[in-house]
Amino acid sequence: MSKVIALANQKGGVGKTTTAINLAASLALLGRKVLLLDADPQANATSGLGFDIDLEGIYECIVGEKQPDEVIRQSPDLKNLWVLPSSIDLVAADTELPKMENGHFVIKRIVDRVRERFDYIFIDCSPSLGYTTVNILTAADAVLIPVQCEYLALEGLSKLLNTIKIVKSGLNPALEIEGFVLTMYMRNRLNNQVAAEVREHFGPLAFDTVIQRNIRLGEAPSHGKPVMLYDAAATGSANYLALAKELLKRNRRKAAKSAPGQDGNDTAQHERPDNKE
Repeated sequence: MSKVIALANQKGGVGKTTTAINLAASLALLGRKVLLLDADPQANATSGLGFDIDLEGIYECIVGEKQPDEVIRQSPDLKNLWVLPSSIDLVAADTELPKMENGHFVIKRIVDRVRERFDYIFIDCSPSLGYTTVNILTAADAVLIPVQCEYLALEGLSKLLNTIKIVKSGLNPALEIEGFVLTMYMRNRLNNQVAAEVREHFGPLAFDTVIQRNIRLGEAPSHGKPVMLYDAAATGSANYLALAKELLKRNRRKAAKSAPGQDGNDTAQHERPDNKE
């Protein structure tokens, strides 16, 4: 069964889009059919995979001018990766969505039309907690939260977790936290302290895999490629492939726990970090 994962963090510059691009590409390389839905008006996920940012895409789907099947594009480099593009037009979504009938569920309806075609759908959110992001959280099964290894990156997490709890309490009771991914890690005291604090606070929700600072990760988007196609030997390539394998392993474990006859304490596990806020 397909899974929809939103990548969210209202703080910019934490590696959210980099993670969206390279995690999606890694899973595609591992044989999964993956859709990356770019829901950020900056359209960096779109351009980072080599597509024009003036293409018709998610905005046209939101306003009803196009169906998602008409605007989804297959990656020219990875046969298992598709993109639903974004553009600057998406800035209007926060004002237009509230005017629509059942406005909180517009993106969910778009996703539901295509979700059975894919194993994973990743949604790259804009760095905000506005109406569009709430719409995305309503459409998602889970939220993956990139956290930069700096103290300032931790300060806004409580607001994001509170937004997730609000959505979970009403619009999307099934929403869960997929996990926290530590990004831009360097071997120094500050980064080690931040990593230790995240692991202490969020426990098993923090992924074991850490994304290290790597110049190739910064260079790859300018070439319109995920890092593993730009430089397969780069540290960033190894990090994101390891993250993809860990995500698959976690989801196999969850599926086993939720199978008939299993104990299945996932819900309690996912609630624990929120209760500490």
